[in-house]
Amino acid sequence: MTEHDQEHEQRELKKVRLDKMEELRQMGIDPFGRRFERNISAADITERFEEIQGQEFQVAGRIMSKRRHGKAGFANLQDMSGQIQLYFKKDDIGETNYELFKKMDIGDLLGIKGEVFRTQKGEITLYVKDLSYLSKSLTPLPEKWHGLKYVELRYRQRYLDLIVNPGVREVFIQRSLIIKEIRSYLDSKGFLEVETPMMQPIPGGAAARPFITHHNTLDMELFLRIAPELYLKRLLVGGFERVFEINRNFRNEGLSTRHNPEFTMVEFYQAYAVYSDLMDMTEDMLRRLAEHVQGETTIHYQGEDYHLGRPFTRLTLKEAVLTYNPELAPATLEDREACAAVVRGMGIEVGEQWGLGKLQTVIFEEPAEAQLREPTFITEYPAEVSPLARRNDANPFVTDRFEL
Repeated sequence: MTEHDQEHEQRELKKVRLDKMEELRQMGIDPFGRRFERNISAADITERFEEIQGQEFQVAGRIMSKRRHGKAGFANLQDMSGQIQLYFKKDDIGETNYELFKKMDIGDLLGIKGEVFRTQKGEITLYVKDLSYLSKSLTPLPEKWHGLKYVELRYRQRYLDLIVNPGVREVFIQRSLIIKEIRSYLDSKGFLEVETPMMQPIPGGAAARPFITHHNTLDMELFLRIAPELYLKRLLVGGFERVFEINRNFRNEGLSTRHNPEFTMVEFYQAYAVYSDLMDMTEDMLRRLAEHVQGETTIHYQGEDYHLGRPFTRLTLKEAVLTYNPELAPATLEDREACAAVVRGMGIEVGEQWGLGKLQTVIFEEPAEAQLREPTFITEYPAEVSPLARRNDANPFVTDRFEL
């Protein structure tokens, strides 16, 4: 089917739904409903079935599927917690309500009153006694058997992604829980949550290209922040010894499904501590997040397990390079020309101004970093690539900087 044919089909389907909306109005039914008070969720019905079987409840949500069998029919209703099957029987709900059932489309939002029971096939179901239209869906959803697979459409229309891909909804929920637990953890450690300016006269705290705006009253350029670092450090100067901010930052750079110019980050600062203290705290916080959000410290992702319950591996940048590139001799990393030859061998052009530290970092970021699997702290980044970090007392060539 061509793109033109698809657009034509969508217009025709929408016209049918608009006609149904008018039919509802002619029946004296508001297609966009009124207040509806539900008293249970779809997931609660399933989880508490043995306790509540035979009782009546009210649920609300979106119709995701529908099938008729003569004077009866089934539908699946989806709310934020999941889905529950509905059973409609004409003799019990009456002519008008059954006509509503016949007219309903996939995507319509309904309020349902019904009795909890189990079908002959063993499926937990709500036996519908009454229904209320809460909102008529005028635009058809993507066909459920195709799902919503086009990446660009998914990210441009996240509401569709949330409706037809239940796993995405779980990601949103977990993200909210993670932020909540970060806030709880830092609060328990005596950190004060603060808010610092998003519009700043000087973009600082990171190396990134800012978004630029204009303040009319002051007649001056301002920059959307690329990091909150400078203002948080000023709070340390002012006497707040432990501060953190969960904030939005803006970087006018690339765009992809894994990189957004507007993003959330957390920064926390502690007076009288060193970078190893922050490593310990980061490890402890991530372990607690896993326990509280998902109930275990093992993360299951894309067929692999990642163990946050174990002590995190700690390697210097040079140790990581040598660990994951065993063919390299340690002496190679101490010689600029030898490192440059390795980088050229990787198909990367060496910049004229690149020193030994930059070359070591490139060798780490290309073949070594991609091989890291378990949580690993990398320390002792060269000062050449760490302009904002403190030089190490024992070895000024590297800094007291870590990345996880």
